[in-house]
Amino acid sequence: MIELKFGGYQGDKSVHTRGGRVLAEAVAEETNGEVTLTFDENIVSRGHKAADLLSMTESGELDGCYFSSSYLANRVPELGLFDQHFVVPDRRRAYALLDGALGDRLRSEVAAATGYEVLGYWDNGLRHISSARPIRSVEDCQGLKIRTLANEDHQRVFRSLGFDPKAIDVRDLPDAVRTGKVDAQENPLTNILNFNLHESHRHILMTRHLLGVALVLFNAERLNSLTPEHRAGLQRAVDRASQAQRRFAEDDDAICSAELRAQGVEITELDDAGRAAFREATRAEVEITRSQFSPEWRELFDKELSAA
Repeated sequence: MIELKFGGYQGDKSVHTRGGRVLAEAVAEETNGEVTLTFDENIVSRGHKAADLLSMTESGELDGCYFSSSYLANRVPELGLFDQHFVVPDRRRAYALLDGALGDRLRSEVAAATGYEVLGYWDNGLRHISSARPIRSVEDCQGLKIRTLANEDHQRVFRSLGFDPKAIDVRDLPDAVRTGKVDAQENPLTNILNFNLHESHRHILMTRHLLGVALVLFNAERLNSLTPEHRAGLQRAVDRASQAQRRFAEDDDAICSAELRAQGVEITELDDAGRAAFREATRAEVEITRSQFSPEWRELFDKELSAA
């Protein structure tokens, strides 16, 4: 029997954790029990940083993990196509991009530049801004310290809105919010609720500025050691888990919204005029992100997005 080790960084209710559990079951089923997948659900609970998943997987300490694509954009710049804020309008179109020619090309780029292979794309959530005091306009962002991902494209966008961005690992985020180290942060509703960020940040602006993408990564050498039959079974299992994980993510938005409102959190929808103002304020920085890609990549992205 072959045992694969897969790692995560979130808690019991997380849509990623639930997706990982589906993956573990599906691997056994798709390989007739010849391959099993052991899921270490939350390495943060054992003192690791969440970002350690990347080095642990690339080194072979783990065989696979899920992680935000934004953290690999410095090594695979084309992944930054999904860091264009206020550009992809909804989940349906984002999934079409990931599951089509663009997603296939990105898999090849990751394999060429790293020790990983991408076997799937998970929904890392529509991202919104939560804060200690209400934010309803671009003017309200001025001078506030905001936690962002460790990605320069993200940080430039939030600077253009007037924020002072701070890159903080997920492990340290709850404490940064609780102690007032940051005035705001941006995350999907599921993370805002499950990391208890709403206990300190009682105001959420539904910006939907980005749909996060979580890559399902496996160590390339480990994959190459599998038989073609076992590898095909693993891919089918990841495909099944990806569909389930995306359903969890979509359903969780409604569940978390209702729970947050029930706990007295103020949730403000960003209307069309407000969204246009945020988009205009960030337009120049998004164009800088876009300019980093070759005309071929920009054309492929635009073609796939318009066809979705």
